[in-house]
Amino acid sequence: MKSFSYWDTAIIVGMVIAYIVVTNLVSIKLCSKNSEQFMVAGRSMPAIVVAILLMSEFIGAKSTVGTSQEAFSAGLAASWSVLAAAIGFLLFGLFMAKCLYVSGEFTISGFIAKRYGNTAKLIVSAIMIYALFLVNVGNYVSGVAAISTVLRINLTTAAIVSTIYFVWGGLKSVAYLTIVHSAVKLIGIGILVAMAWKLAGGVTPMVKAMPAHYFTWSGALSGGTIGAWIIGTAGAIFSTQFIIQAISATRSPEAARNSSLMAAFLCVPISIALGFIGVVAKFLYPDIKSLYALPVFLQHMNPLLAGIVTTSLVASIFVSVCTVALAIALLVVKDFYVPRYNPTPEVELRITRWISLVLGFLPLVFVLFVPQILALSFFTRALRLSVSVVALIGIYMPFFSSKRGAIWGLVLATLATTAWYLLGNPFGIDNMYVALITPAVVLVFGKLLFHRDASDAVQDEHLATHKSH
Repeated sequence: MKSFSYWDTAIIVGMVIAYIVVTNLVSIKLCSKNSEQFMVAGRSMPAIVVAILLMSEFIGAKSTVGTSQEAFSAGLAASWSVLAAAIGFLLFGLFMAKCLYVSGEFTISGFIAKRYGNTAKLIVSAIMIYALFLVNVGNYVSGVAAISTVLRINLTTAAIVSTIYFVWGGLKSVAYLTIVHSAVKLIGIGILVAMAWKLAGGVTPMVKAMPAHYFTWSGALSGGTIGAWIIGTAGAIFSTQFIIQAISATRSPEAARNSSLMAAFLCVPISIALGFIGVVAKFLYPDIKSLYALPVFLQHMNPLLAGIVTTSLVASIFVSVCTVALAIALLVVKDFYVPRYNPTPEVELRITRWISLVLGFLPLVFVLFVPQILALSFFTRALRLSVSVVALIGIYMPFFSSKRGAIWGLVLATLATTAWYLLGNPFGIDNMYVALITPAVVLVFGKLLFHRDASDAVQDEHLATHKSH
């Protein structure tokens, strides 16, 4: 592979800097004026804008690099990691989006509180903060892997720029800039696919030379792994804070549902493209580290094309980091800071921005401890899946739900899922299934062993109201 000259590198760096400067100016121009605009954009976002925002949240730097990395060894079947998001958004749009919108809550913990009380709310908030923090650790690592091939941009630089976006703009800024970032990202992925196709000479040479599993629906993956990806991604979408926050920014319950369905459609072609890039990388460069399966193609482009692709990867980083950090900030402020200090709206907005600033840089401390990106990604989805299980049981199987059972189910699911992940998924059982089964088992046994909480009957009346909508 060739190396870029100093002049080539200067051109690429100039393109990236110009993009950063322009989009930051736009971010400041779109700056939110109050807490509601910062958190949910004043419920004024068009459905298509929210759809692109939802899609970009699940196909950010982590998924972009991680899917190609997995395809490097598992084959095109790695596309299931993103196709799972399409299935998840479809189910979310059909069964959950309108219900959450009508509830009037724009945190998943607030929604849980209406069914299970304040203690469950705080536990859900803590679990979501824990999971989303790990998501951003993976985002930073993915970003560095994606752009270090050309620019050697360090984590601190990426953190500074991306943090500016959401600290000053909030959801309103992030949402509209996501349209720009997503367009640039899709152009970059298109260029990568075209370059990979050209270098490989099409699909036929690869089919002849590579093991057959690279082109089957399951590849080197087990059915259990693919199933875990689908279940975990759907569950994560049902409970991820930023998803709730984004659909709450739409103009109506119908728009909330439609944005989810459109996001499902947008995920499909991207999933196939990312899997294809990883397979071509394995065909052409079988000895490279799998983490570089996507950015390795930059070295074969002229400076202008490499600059566009590198800018698209930077855009992907910004989308991922901004949306996740904004979601964490909302949980910290709404569930912990506001109840304790009861600030004025002006103080709340100021504190939110300071907390966002801290949250933008904190993941840097942990990036050296991150294992394989896609594995970390699905572990964080497993943590969020347990929250979805508790929420769905509360909505559709209220007979088995109780405050005590929900609290213990959430705590034990988080501890068990984390332990299972750290132990390397013993017996070949994915930690996703631990997250799925544990809260359900605890709720059922809680119902059998303990009397129903006295206040649960009151909560059922609220539940029936939300379900009817």
